[in-house]
Amino acid sequence: MQAELLSSDCLGAARHGFFTRKGGCSKGIYAELNCGRGSADNPDCVRRNRKGVAKILQIKTANLIGLTQIHSSRAVIVNDAASGDQEADALVTNQVGFGLSVLTADCLPVLFHDAQESVIGAAHAGWRGALSGILEATLTAMEELHAKRARIAVAIGPAISQPAYEVGPEFYENFLNTDINSEHFFYKGENGRYLFNLPAYAQMRLQRAGVGQVENLGQCTYCDKDRFFSYRRSQHDGHSDYGRQISVIRL
Repeated sequence: MQAELLSSDCLGAARHGFFTRKGGCSKGIYAELNCGRGSADNPDCVRRNRKGVAKILQIKTANLIGLTQIHSSRAVIVNDAASGDQEADALVTNQVGFGLSVLTADCLPVLFHDAQESVIGAAHAGWRGALSGILEATLTAMEELHAKRARIAVAIGPAISQPAYEVGPEFYENFLNTDINSEHFFYKGENGRYLFNLPAYAQMRLQRAGVGQVENLGQCTYCDKDRFFSYRRSQHDGHSDYGRQISVIRL
């Protein structure tokens, strides 16, 4: 399996990867490394893709923990392989051998690590989750395991970039009404619409929450069709479904 994965030096010794779409067995609009069990892809291909990811991370496939992601601000603590069998958008653990994973196709995959306390986290942050506090909820859950915000390093993986993220005026007003600090993350576009910088907004929220270090990998899922799945691009291309890339961290 010749998978491609991106990494961040700021996450230190925690084994991790922001996987691209390269290196799996899926075909067509799901080619190649589609790990989305909620997609309409061949389930056997998805299982084989996930098994390959687990092998690269050197964990059991059963220990590749994911969630039913619902664009919420709910984070859960993983103590065993069944911990991920619930609806939420972030996972944290201090247990060795579990791969905390999130699926994305334009939303932010965000990985966390407190190296001193050996606590890790993974969050799926779309605009709803970022606005409602999923990143801060992840930090709070890590603190339950004795992590300290000032020690936590965070990496923001591939997501839709501002030039590709056009939104309407109601979206803009919703952000401003909820978080006045968000105004700086919108550029005015054409016909009364706006361009939103989701990665930079998330970085601001993390820094405001007091984390020690944040790195944004700066990769755009919409713009790089060969490397990334993109929900918005699939809509523009008239496809009925789309693949999901996986991001994973483990101790």
